[in-house]
Amino acid sequence: MNAPFDQLSAWLKEHRITEVECVISDLTGIARGKIAPTAKFLHERGMRLPESVLLQTVTGDYVDDDIYYSLLDAADIDMVCRPDPSAVYQIPWAIEPTAIVIHDTFDKQGNPIELSPRNVLKKVLKLYADKGWQPIVAPEMEFYLTQRCEDPDLPLQVPLGRSGRAESGRQSFSIDAANEFDPLFEDVYDWCELQGLDLDTLIHEDGPAQMEINFRHGDALDLADQITVFKRTMREAALKHNVTATFMAKPITDEPGSAMHLHQSVVDIATGKPVFANDDGSMSELFLHHIGGLQKYIPKLLPMFAPNVNSFRRFLPDTSAPVNVEWGEENRTAGLRVPTSSPEAMRVENRLPGADANPYLAIAASLLCGYLGMIEGVEPSAPVQGRAYERRNLRLPITIEDALQHMEDCQTVQQYLGQQFVQGYVAVKRAEHENFKRVISSWEREFLLLSV
Repeated sequence: MNAPFDQLSAWLKEHRITEVECVISDLTGIARGKIAPTAKFLHERGMRLPESVLLQTVTGDYVDDDIYYSLLDAADIDMVCRPDPSAVYQIPWAIEPTAIVIHDTFDKQGNPIELSPRNVLKKVLKLYADKGWQPIVAPEMEFYLTQRCEDPDLPLQVPLGRSGRAESGRQSFSIDAANEFDPLFEDVYDWCELQGLDLDTLIHEDGPAQMEINFRHGDALDLADQITVFKRTMREAALKHNVTATFMAKPITDEPGSAMHLHQSVVDIATGKPVFANDDGSMSELFLHHIGGLQKYIPKLLPMFAPNVNSFRRFLPDTSAPVNVEWGEENRTAGLRVPTSSPEAMRVENRLPGADANPYLAIAASLLCGYLGMIEGVEPSAPVQGRAYERRNLRLPITIEDALQHMEDCQTVQQYLGQQFVQGYVAVKRAEHENFKRVISSWEREFLLLSV
């Protein structure tokens, strides 16, 4: 720890960092932690946080007491948070020179905290490493730009671009439509370059002012860190330009939802060669089993891909969103797509995760599904030909409540992710859903107020 920490100390001094944001990810993906002067951070070499922040809901509430005290110490003790010197990023929008340092969480005995999303991903990556494998991922992040709106009861509106006009109609892959927000994206690319975020392409997606930014393929943990920082960076850049960036799965009625598509492959650590392709370039047995595992276990882990009630509004036919876990070659109507590629780049694209998912948990769940298929030898269904939206033989849970029950009842998920994590995650999502059910929607007022 000393050598990497000494390197971190030297980096902070070299960049004249005066403040450090010490952060961890909660289950939603919200950055929680403390802001410390650099001298204090270097002296303490970490921080302490109440373990209870990992059972906090997106509304700031907590799970019921019976679950809370069954998972946590009744004294609400602190966990030990240690900085990861490889997860350090400058904050370009801060007034003072500031850096984000992502931390790992441990109990007093030095054991990783099971509820921590980053630790969940590390646990899955160790499963691969123990088999001599390394997963490679390439995320695609979709999001909307909207007008700023202070009233949550009002629908979101399309923002004005450089021309002074709001975009109308569907402008998929339009260069001109993307260029409407050039000043904003110039800042985004400049800031991301300063932070070392490995961005690839910018695409205008189907919806009005809906964009997609792709990341280059790489290490799963590093990319989960990068997505966490990117989402915050994108929001800050949007605010600077007087618009809002949202990663909600379905923010606008009758418009396409936003996904976090995950391309994933596996290489042999010893040889560096991909394990998904045979010598003749055909799909290997391990690749087919990986797909089989995704088909078998995604329905059990769907809350980690679709964590909110809003997430399930995205799963509609004919909206470039999956409604099943079918697979096909170059088929975007299936939940699992195998893009045309060279044997070295053989991969599967998991199209189920929403942009609202916690990146640590979505990547962990997707890789775990594939891993289980590989070690269990799960045979996939036949690849679907043509339109897959009507295929219901591999049906997904259609509500968050149903999905949480599937996750809770799966012994395999508990075995690999830990009973404490599964119980805590399900409890947090149920608490959020109970909160949601208390809200009376505009649909109810419009159609039921004077009609029933």
